[in-house]
Amino acid sequence: MRRLILSLVCLLFAATAPAHAKPGPFDGVWLFDDADPRPGVTMVEIATKGGVTAGTVTTQWYGPMPIARMTVEGDTATFTMRNLNDREHPTREWRAKLEDGKLRLLGQIWFSEIDELGRRGTKADAAQRAFRVTTLPPLGTLAPDGMARTPPMGWSSWNKFAEHIDDKTVRAMADALVSSGLRDAGYTYVNIDDGWQGTRGPDGRIRPNAKFPDMKALTDYVHAKGLKIGIYSSQGPRTCAGYEGSYGHVRQDAQTYADWGFDYLKYDLCSGEWFYDTADTVQRSYYEMGEALRATGRPILFSLCEYGRFDVGSWGRKVGGHLWRTTGDITDEWKVMTDIGFERNGNPAHAGPGGWNDPDMLEIGNGGMTHDEYVTHMTLWAISAAPLVMGHDLRETSPEALALLTNRAVIAIDQDARGIQGTRVRKDGDAEVWAKPLADGSVAVALFNRGTAAKRMLLAPADAGATRIGEAHDLWANKRVADPAADVTVPAHGAVLLRVRAG
Repeated sequence: MRRLILSLVCLLFAATAPAHAKPGPFDGVWLFDDADPRPGVTMVEIATKGGVTAGTVTTQWYGPMPIARMTVEGDTATFTMRNLNDREHPTREWRAKLEDGKLRLLGQIWFSEIDELGRRGTKADAAQRAFRVTTLPPLGTLAPDGMARTPPMGWSSWNKFAEHIDDKTVRAMADALVSSGLRDAGYTYVNIDDGWQGTRGPDGRIRPNAKFPDMKALTDYVHAKGLKIGIYSSQGPRTCAGYEGSYGHVRQDAQTYADWGFDYLKYDLCSGEWFYDTADTVQRSYYEMGEALRATGRPILFSLCEYGRFDVGSWGRKVGGHLWRTTGDITDEWKVMTDIGFERNGNPAHAGPGGWNDPDMLEIGNGGMTHDEYVTHMTLWAISAAPLVMGHDLRETSPEALALLTNRAVIAIDQDARGIQGTRVRKDGDAEVWAKPLADGSVAVALFNRGTAAKRMLLAPADAGATRIGEAHDLWANKRVADPAADVTVPAHGAVLLRVRAG
């Protein structure tokens, strides 16, 4: 009887074990050798355990991405993947199909459409292609360093040139800052955005690509002009344009930038969004670079670019930031500029000497808006104490644009030592009045007309926090306003900026 029972148990185990142990048709390692660099699929690993099939898709941009809810029907598998930057569609459905012994991978993540063909690989191949995941340091607090007492001013390559930037163009922009008088008006930073990165050497040190043959020579050239120079990176494996990021090399990159002689770093979350998607991890990723920059001993302005997430202004200073983006990218359009400038320019309580809300770069000179719209752009950024970083080709600055950008009285509002970010004090339909108290006791008052027809607007003493206006000066027209209590005509999509003193 005992032998019979044992035989029955063995038969039962033999009948059920293969169902659990048998690998599925998709199981194993799949290698992708010629995948599109965005996001750069390198490998898919799939395993079936206990009747459940799961795995990961490994990419150069986002590392190992877990497969969720995978189902298999014949030669096709469907599964979901976490998506980026799309709150309405936080997951996307992917497919994998067996085709003549190979695996076709179809899906979408962020702006990338994936249609790649992979081949069978081995466990040894998987070990060789495994993504090396790094860990973040604990969150700390960096003490103020005395930099950025007023909002930074300068120029950046991205708005005009995107990743198509090179050594020659950067030198030309430095030359133009000097010859145009923009440097003397306060624009001192020449910032290289995305597109300068090459590969890493055997020691892990980042090298510039062929467009930038000698970074130290370039920084020396810019410094000799009485200017400062900035550079760009991401805490992710790839930058927004797909170049080498700082993931796994943060301290090494910070030292390289210092050794090259850079004075400013814009640090863009980009592919780091996959790794750092909570308030804690985002803060720690910026702290990691902020602390690394401090450790170099070189004063380097630190620009946080994470699009205003997780109330960045409330912690930007603590991680070493001197300015922090409050929004996504600006474009040279009235609707986009006004949406950012009026509605997404950050909490004024967070701005002041040493740290600034950054609604992104100036579009003046790029030609997408009218003169009056650019007046609104400059007025809004100035009264908001925003960084003034130009984004056009400085060699093609028109006299009209130059006059807007170099108006010393308007710049003085932005650069006021008190460092208060102006706020809306009154709104009536398309008409808005903003005010900004200044260090000498006067008040900057901006009258905005967001409508499509000229509008007569009244300057009221209460707009300046006063019971009576003693004098007012129109900073764009450079003239005294004879009767501050009289109506002021503001052009369609235009602005009037006044410096007012109580009577």
